[in-house]
Amino acid sequence: MQIPRIFITFIFLNLIPVVWAGSRPVATLPFDIVGSYVVVTIRINNSGPLRFILDSGVSHTIITELMQGDSIALQYTTERNIRGLGGALDLKAYLSPVNTLHINKKLKLENKTVFVLENDIFNLSRQTGTKINGLLGADFFQDFIVNIDYNTRKIRFYKPDNFKVPRGYGIMPMYIENQKMYIHLSVMETDERFRTIKMLIDTGAELSAWFQTLTNKAINIPEKSIRGRIGEGLSGEVKGVFARVPQICIANFCVKNPVVVFPDSSTIAEIVRNSDRDGTIGSQLLSRFNLIINTFDKKFYFKPNSKFNTPCRYNIAGLEVAQAVSLLPQIEVVNVWENSPAERAGIKIGDVLNEINYEKVFMMSLQEVRGYFERASRRPLHITVQREGVQIPVQLDMKAKI
Repeated sequence: MQIPRIFITFIFLNLIPVVWAGSRPVATLPFDIVGSYVVVTIRINNSGPLRFILDSGVSHTIITELMQGDSIALQYTTERNIRGLGGALDLKAYLSPVNTLHINKKLKLENKTVFVLENDIFNLSRQTGTKINGLLGADFFQDFIVNIDYNTRKIRFYKPDNFKVPRGYGIMPMYIENQKMYIHLSVMETDERFRTIKMLIDTGAELSAWFQTLTNKAINIPEKSIRGRIGEGLSGEVKGVFARVPQICIANFCVKNPVVVFPDSSTIAEIVRNSDRDGTIGSQLLSRFNLIINTFDKKFYFKPNSKFNTPCRYNIAGLEVAQAVSLLPQIEVVNVWENSPAERAGIKIGDVLNEINYEKVFMMSLQEVRGYFERASRRPLHITVQREGVQIPVQLDMKAKI
């Protein structure tokens, strides 16, 4: 006798069991995983192939960089200032309102707005070690129901009128404001109390989550924490505090001891004033699930994948690196966190990495190099850097602080 499957739900999240068989997609788009980013190749109008990070945290497609051999035809109507995280001034961009995103031969997305940055502040190709032309925004999800399958590295598109959810997915409400998508999740604080919070879904934020620190409903910052650089927002550099919370839960699926960040209040003040969100969930948390985003019925579907129980790591060394020149195998230091092991060891911005633990760096990918800086160890990490033609050996303390 077969035992029926039981679905456990959290009432406060209105979790609904899903038992239907799946339907056929109208198109499939393969993607690469770079770090925890989803990177896709598409064409805009009659362009050649362009590579974009899927970034649901921005409203529209943003072109940040065009390289030799790239070509694209856009009609600009105006200049705009765009703003996001960071404390700097607005970023100038050129607006092109009516464009076609060619996903593949079978599918195209019509009438999409594209912004082109006047200055490339992101240097995404250098930062990722692969060609990146920009960010593919939240309007990517407006025309079809979209399934992001991290197991198979494929995005599938479904028509809403005959869509049936594959077996095993949970479902929860999704809120859409100015094209951006939000869900409620729960966080366990250090006093073992769960709190329900409203979070932006941001596939383009390479972190597990960040939380606002300005209102009286803010998540408490754990005592055990470190300061560091969170990244580069649309409006400049973002710094803050890194810490671990006991759990973050999407419905009844809880990620234990995730590393989360609390940005400095000056970099998020305007965002908090203009919305009631409590923060953002990023790609390091989202990539632990296969996702289905249904903007028509405002539903968010999720299913833990093979990465769900992977331990959460952070930049223990406090050392940020990028390719010295786009797509060339020379890796240099672009940032050193204050009071970090890298700063105490004397590493400086502009140093070129030659060896890590006596292995040649030019044989490694950028992601492999960064992996060394996130790996806790009681033994120091041996690095050789080149500075003004001189080889300098250093040792980094890699004992985890959070």
